[in-house]
Amino acid sequence: MRRLPDIRVMGIDPGLSFMGYGVVEADGEGRLRHVASGTISTSSRAAFVDRLSRIHRELQEAFHRLKPDHLALEEVFFSRHPKSALLLGHARGVAILSASLAGIPVFEYAATEAKKAVCTYGRAGKEQVGAMVKALLRIEGDFSDHASDALALCICHMHVYGTESSRAGSLHAAAGRRGTAARPPYPTRAAGRTKRTGP
Repeated sequence: MRRLPDIRVMGIDPGLSFMGYGVVEADGEGRLRHVASGTISTSSRAAFVDRLSRIHRELQEAFHRLKPDHLALEEVFFSRHPKSALLLGHARGVAILSASLAGIPVFEYAATEAKKAVCTYGRAGKEQVGAMVKALLRIEGDFSDHASDALALCICHMHVYGTESSRAGSLHAAAGRRGTAARPPYPTRAAGRTKRTGP
């Protein structure tokens, strides 16, 4: 059985009105542990730029507080509604930029891949995904579908990290070859086990 990586992963289910996030790590005994989860929400009555700014601020605060080593993000998917897809793209871009500014490597996975990682079936419904996430992470109580999807992305990344699938999904692969990856403004958990990577 493949050993789980000793990393802390934050998953993000992108959205402009509701952006779900979750954080998972290995507990040292080969099991996954739920660290935190929640939803960042913005009001449709607020100015568009203010909504994006709020997402950025809250993500930066979450990165600083939770110190994830990697970010797992849902991949862009085809939408029949161009305006909705455009708004989602803006929110997703803010998440990628926020992680890059914090020096956190970003990996993306298709929603079907994340569902398959927790349910063994890529077309599982939200209720089934939520139930399996709660069972795998031993979570009591309820949480939003957005947070559940984010945690599913964490579980997916933990199981495939280091394989060809995660290398293909890394958004830092090309930048890493050019040496342009951002330096973390604070030490990540992985950095803390070796040396500080920031001031």
